[in-house]
Amino acid sequence: MFIAGAVTKAQKRVGIALEQPPLPAKSILQIWTNAVSDSPSHPAFTCLGQTLSYGEVDQLSRRVASYFQKTLKLKTGDRIAIQLPNLIQYPIVVIAAMKLGLVVVNTNPMYTVRELVHQFNDSGVKVVVALDQFYSTLAEALPQTSIEHVIVTRPIDLLASPKQESLAILMRLLGKRPSIKGNSVIPFKDLLAVGTSYTPYISSLDDICALQYTGGTTGASKGVKLTQTSLLSNIAQALEVISVGEDSLKYSTSIAPLPLYHIYAYSLCFGMLPAIRGHSILIPDPRNIPLFVKAIRKFKFDIFCGLNSLFVALLQDKDFKRLDFSGLKMTLSGGMALMTSVAEDWQKATGCVISEGYGMTESSPVISMNPSGFEKIGTAGIPISGTEIKVIDEQGVEQLVGAVGELCIKGAQVMAGYWKQPEQTAEVIIDEWLHTGDIVTVDEEGYITIVDRLKDMIIVSGFNVYPNELEQALTTHPQVAQCAAIGVPDPKAGEVVKMFVVKADSSLTESAVIEYCKANMAGYKVPKLVEFRAELPMTNVGKVLRKDLKAEELAKS
Repeated sequence: MFIAGAVTKAQKRVGIALEQPPLPAKSILQIWTNAVSDSPSHPAFTCLGQTLSYGEVDQLSRRVASYFQKTLKLKTGDRIAIQLPNLIQYPIVVIAAMKLGLVVVNTNPMYTVRELVHQFNDSGVKVVVALDQFYSTLAEALPQTSIEHVIVTRPIDLLASPKQESLAILMRLLGKRPSIKGNSVIPFKDLLAVGTSYTPYISSLDDICALQYTGGTTGASKGVKLTQTSLLSNIAQALEVISVGEDSLKYSTSIAPLPLYHIYAYSLCFGMLPAIRGHSILIPDPRNIPLFVKAIRKFKFDIFCGLNSLFVALLQDKDFKRLDFSGLKMTLSGGMALMTSVAEDWQKATGCVISEGYGMTESSPVISMNPSGFEKIGTAGIPISGTEIKVIDEQGVEQLVGAVGELCIKGAQVMAGYWKQPEQTAEVIIDEWLHTGDIVTVDEEGYITIVDRLKDMIIVSGFNVYPNELEQALTTHPQVAQCAAIGVPDPKAGEVVKMFVVKADSSLTESAVIEYCKANMAGYKVPKLVEFRAELPMTNVGKVLRKDLKAEELAKS
């Protein structure tokens, strides 16, 4: 049976269109302004006990846009980095950028100096908006970049004046916030002290609105060019799938713990939820489970977005299980493989079936989803509307249903390419087909199952970790001769990094390796396991055989 036939049958059975659905608006900004126009007083974002409506967030974003344009002289096409956790300042800055046609460069706050320097220089960022807590690392990176302006915010900057002032005094006394000095740093509050007038930009569908950095097999991360067309197309596709079923999701309250700098949460909170006039409950630190549960317990939420490692942590918390799940209509999972046992435990605890999806940054991001009422646990669902798929073997020959091979996709949601990397773009987009690098099977009902990854990418709690990048960083250590990174199974994170090291100096210790990694890479990339070897398995041309290392680890389990 041909895969295309199985997919068509599945889409018809579920009741979603085969073709690309109409775009919900002419731009991402128009989705937002439509919501502001017809639902100005409806809550848009809640964080740290503060709720702001669509109208209130838009007014603040207008002030920020005015400051960007009139004071900082930013113009259409300029890149602006946002290095923040999930705070309401994030959507305010994103919407301001959209109003001016700026390109948002989403930046992980956990990045090290090396990672920041590469991303800022590669993208040509002019302005960065950062949290005060992360300023020391940013300040170390700045001299190696061409960034012109730094805006620093505190978590309390949007709170009402009396509460903000008392909290500021308390935090200073307790030494909880860093002291930032220097005339070159702009306090975020200065952006809110100006007027709301600016000259708006009218975008076109070909405009790049975000550069989303993702790792690469060559070691350095690449900027994925996400255009108005790719993002709008994917929003339309995803909206069609989540609309399957009898329950209306308009004005839904959604728990949004995943970081906004991740494409999954970015598309959800700035596209899908505004389109349904949804209310996003932002969680700045989802790893702090007690605070997380406390933040959401007063809400009767309709949608919960997460991933396997987060579900595991929540299900271990007694207070989480006491929450009111009577309004929960949909649980979305993505970013990493969902374990069947976790899906079953979640359904028992909440009464809601998890709808697992699959995607990648290069596809804006959704490729497949499990529609509500048609979930098949253990699979990544069926291709969304307007998405063609094929499975090919190593010779590029198209496979039939049930066969194993690399997944390739074609659709309007596919990226415009990698930023300033035409050769690497040509390697993954061939004759309009995006080669995902993931090994899959497709069953007779059109459901995709992820078997393995063709690339050596490791997924730690939903974050992509690329071995070459880690190896390049660690081999700069003078006591390291060679190293190789692989992913090993972990019940909570899905996978963790294991590093195999050949010493250049016999005094090198495991703790020294880990400390060096902590100083040169984000926390989730740091190896949890280190094994010293006299030599690494190699090909005849000197390439490390990671597959042999993986096979050894598999044999131990």
